[in-house]
Amino acid sequence: MYKFYAFLNRMKYIKRWSLMRSVREENIMEHSQQVAVIAHALALIANKNFNKNYDVSKIVLLAQYHEVGEVITGDLPTPIKYFNPEIKSAYKDLEKNACERLMNMLPENLKDEYSSFITPDEDSEEYKVVKCADRLAAYLKCVEEIKAGNSEFKKAKSTILTELKGLKREEVDYFLTEIAPAYELSLDELD
Repeated sequence: MYKFYAFLNRMKYIKRWSLMRSVREENIMEHSQQVAVIAHALALIANKNFNKNYDVSKIVLLAQYHEVGEVITGDLPTPIKYFNPEIKSAYKDLEKNACERLMNMLPENLKDEYSSFITPDEDSEEYKVVKCADRLAAYLKCVEEIKAGNSEFKKAKSTILTELKGLKREEVDYFLTEIAPAYELSLDELD
């Protein structure tokens, strides 16, 4: 079991956004925490404002572990990951194998406790909320970089925003309208 946790600790060393110059580097551990916070907000917004019945705790744990396979595979930038169906399929297989490898590091009596978060049902509504949170985190990273003067993220911001609006999910639209604009403000403007 110690190997499992040692691998998880590697999340803080694996860099994200490796194809684009970033003003502030981000690692997978930071990204996963941000996605968990956003996913938590989306779940609460959906449940409280739009009468959904999401399992909030499950969503937060799915988000926390959503990139765990990358401790073995490393991060592959989205444009490469989805360049064509063959690469997408091969990378999905690689991620699946990495997650299975991590699962095999756990004692038998804990595998069931972790399996639904490390190898989730990708058709579940909770998982879809996490995928939305992941895209929102990417959008907010673009906002942060542009705000810091890095124009390399302008096209990505526009593309991701169009994609998010196209999801037609009430909780995502609410987040974009009511929460995301605050990320463009300075600390003084937030006060």
